[in-house]
Amino acid sequence: MTGQQAVLAIAVLAGALVALVLARWLREWRGSRRAKVRAARAIAGECGAVQLLRDAGFTIVASQARTWWSPLVDGEPHELELRADYLVEADGELLVAEVKTGEEAPQISTAATRRQLLEYHVAFSIAYGAEGVLLVCPELGTIHRVTFPLPRGSGAEAPADRRT
Repeated sequence: MTGQQAVLAIAVLAGALVALVLARWLREWRGSRRAKVRAARAIAGECGAVQLLRDAGFTIVASQARTWWSPLVDGEPHELELRADYLVEADGELLVAEVKTGEEAPQISTAATRRQLLEYHVAFSIAYGAEGVLLVCPELGTIHRVTFPLPRGSGAEAPADRRT
């Protein structure tokens, strides 16, 4: 290899390394920016939710309400901390209010939202006597009461409209 070829090879390697470093930096910056935008939207949503809830006649009982819940796995308790956005009260009823922003999160068809609300319904009814959950979307100005009806009786019978 001649001297010129060696210099060219080193220059190509150095250029490739610089390109890799720049690409990594750009990915991290872009991801960080997305996270910051998402966090800012969520914080703004929670602030808007307080006014929305108050305007709808709810009293804020607690913000970032926490409870510990211990589901059993093979009979062994696994203690988990849960934190809901708000506990609210209206007409003598205590409810968990969960704030969601964005395109998908405020929809009950979003599995993660639905599962979170169900988990909160169970855990906060045990801990605080909460009687239900609210799905709050300040961006749309909506508050939805979500209930999770259980089958009547032993659970062996299926609802009449169940598809097989």
